Amino acid sequence: MIPEHPMASRRGGVSRRQALAHGTAATLAAARALAPSLFVGCSLGIRSGGTTVPVGLLHSQTGTMAISATSLRDIELHAIEQINGSGGLLGYQLEAKAPDPRSRPDLFAKRATQLLEAGVVAVFGCWTSVSRKAVLPIFEQYKKLLLYSVQYEGNESSKYCVYGGSVPNQQIMPAIDWLTGPDGGSKKKIFLLGSDYVFPRTANFITKRYLASKDLRPAGEVYLPLGHRDFTAAVQQIIFSGADCVLNTVNGASNLGLFQALADAKIDPAKLPVVSTSIAEDELRSLLPHQVQGHYAVSSYFQSLDTAANRQWIDGFRSEFGSDRVTGDPMEPDWCLVHLWKAAVEKAGTFETEAVRQAFRDGLSFAGPGGTVRLDPKTQHCTRYFRVGRIRADRQFDIVHQSDAPIDPDPYPQIAFPGWSCDWTKGGITRGPEVSIDGDI
Repeated sequence: MIPEHPMASRRGGVSRRQALAHGTAATLAAARALAPSLFVGCSLGIRSGGTTVPVGLLHSQTGTMAISATSLRDIELHAIEQINGSGGLLGYQLEAKAPDPRSRPDLFAKRATQLLEAGVVAVFGCWTSVSRKAVLPIFEQYKKLLLYSVQYEGNESSKYCVYGGSVPNQQIMPAIDWLTGPDGGSKKKIFLLGSDYVFPRTANFITKRYLASKDLRPAGEVYLPLGHRDFTAAVQQIIFSGADCVLNTVNGASNLGLFQALADAKIDPAKLPVVSTSIAEDELRSLLPHQVQGHYAVSSYFQSLDTAANRQWIDGFRSEFGSDRVTGDPMEPDWCLVHLWKAAVEKAGTFETEAVRQAFRDGLSFAGPGGTVRLDPKTQHCTRYFRVGRIRADRQFDIVHQSDAPIDPDPYPQIAFPGWSCDWTKGGITRGPEVSIDGDI
């Protein structure tokens, strides 16, 4: 079990900065005095006694994915602090436990097991699909919820996972529609460049199927290991292919090497734009403006979204974590997930997993900073807006396109996975023919 940090026993609590300093068991105390316990006993799905309920935060704070994942931990701590400051949840204060899995799938599995054995009622966590797939069997074994906020490849649905980020029909496929249409430059030769793991390979399998429906084929396809930094040869391959666009599914710190190589090759984004699926404002803080300006990202949210709700959210986050901090996708879906889970717990009147899942059936909604999102009870995925942003010199985005309304999730787009579907209100997954993502279509 993960031991309680000694500072957790102090009434009146531990500051946010102190909590962040203890990553192996980050304990977030109330912003105000602890609310009285209204309920006790196992009927609430928690261990009896005490006035706090443990919640797991499972994000890499070191290693190649720390450039992206640390901010997910921070926005979850911010949400938990607000919930606790407003009286908590079902009369309890939420106690955040945030061990560092260090960007290693084996440690994700180990840390997830430790958190669940410590009695957490739910876990918000993971970035890469490798880490998510490493822990899902553990959550299914313990019958606890993993809440996952990052855009991913789809082709998955778990009874014990709630997916807050975009799936390909909400991100990749609309990106292809935009790129191949007049507003995106009527591109015909899209080069597929990705990190070598499940998300880029599956997303690009769907991309190739979708391009084929438009009588198009990719100009080329290259994958390099997570953490890889030398993209010189890959950029030369892109140039020699005659591509007029790059769909970038490279993840984490590897993007530093990619955009360095693009700048060294003097790639003009007006002639050969890179459209990234996994770059947001947080990653741009580590990239030189002249290397990225004019390239694009496809996302559900950008910090530059000009609404009162978004400005208020940004101000609240910066007041806690510093004026230099930025917001982005998947921080915004993560914020929405915390509050959708809170709404489900309140509706269920318990932290018990099956009762919380039952509360999903009403299609819970939350007015997030990027617009109202709905939790689809059939797939346990969320509706998401689709937006295209062009990178500016100040490391922000000009939003050049967005969908008229949130797009419903489809983790099994029929163009790639015919016959497959999911409806947890009617038993779960309907299986179609087995599909191999390897090789050409």
